Amino acid sequence: MSAPTRSTRPGALCGALAGLLIALPALVEAFTGETGATSFFLALSPAFALPFLTALHHWQSPAPGRFAEIAHLVNLIGLGLFGGAAYASNLVLFYLDDDTIETRLTGPTLPALLGSAVVFAVGCALFGAATIRAGRLPTVPAWGYAVVLPLFAFLIALPDSVFTSALHIAVGAVLVWLSTALWQSTRPTHPSRAADRTLT
Repeated sequence: MSAPTRSTRPGALCGALAGLLIALPALVEAFTGETGATSFFLALSPAFALPFLTALHHWQSPAPGRFAEIAHLVNLIGLGLFGGAAYASNLVLFYLDDDTIETRLTGPTLPALLGSAVVFAVGCALFGAATIRAGRLPTVPAWGYAVVLPLFAFLIALPDSVFTSALHIAVGAVLVWLSTALWQSTRPTHPSRAADRTLT
């Protein structure tokens, strides 16, 4: 197994786990509403998305060039900021009543949360575009990354509904799809198949 494969496969596994930690709790919440258990698992998802994003970028490089480097950097920063906000929202704010939240979220807190969503959305749109340009992974989930994830950043604050659950599931599906494609793309090619391609 080559070094790129060794470094990419753990990232692909992390991406699949990140997607499942978004989609499965959202599927439960569509019937039960938000619970402490579903919030806990949702809060963990961004941590697994970080190594996935890095693995995805390294697998595509250097095909898309400098644009991809910038897109990866912005997406990485945005994911760190947005992931921290999601962690706090699901494991801290979830257990506070509305009056307490309105009282405590003062000063720069709300602008900072909004800013993290903006950076995350821009980063996802840029990195999704870089993935489309690279052409090494399926087009549909690449477009999903460029379009669905930015929408997710701004619509996640809406009241819980079937729509928000469906949006979570769509984001999870995009991540799992890309992770699966990334894993499959790192499988060693059988020598006889490689020889056949060389001869044709």
